[in-house]
Amino acid sequence: MKRSLNEINYMDDTQELARFAKALGHPTRIAILKRLESESCCFTGDLVDEFPLAQSTISQHLKELKNAGLIQGELNPPKIKYCIHQQNWQRAKLLFNNFFSNTNVPTKC
Repeated sequence: MKRSLNEINYMDDTQELARFAKALGHPTRIAILKRLESESCCFTGDLVDEFPLAQSTISQHLKELKNAGLIQGELNPPKIKYCIHQQNWQRAKLLFNNFFSNTNVPTKC
């Protein structure tokens, strides 16, 4: 069965929103994003100093955020500098805004 262009775009947007939502599914990742949004960038060590978690745990959260496209890293040996991926961050905001503003919740269930 052939899908229309609207169906394909809908599915792409839905999958993209789900990818962003999954990355935001942990409180530490949300805290990391808040930190990165308030600063232009930071290094892994800065986050390790701020959060009561092991370096490997912070690195795993950064990896999840990076895989989702919400952050980007720049290698400055021996450190990695992270910042918000501005284009994808704006895209995530748009998708979430559209999702929540277009949801018609019935008054009674």
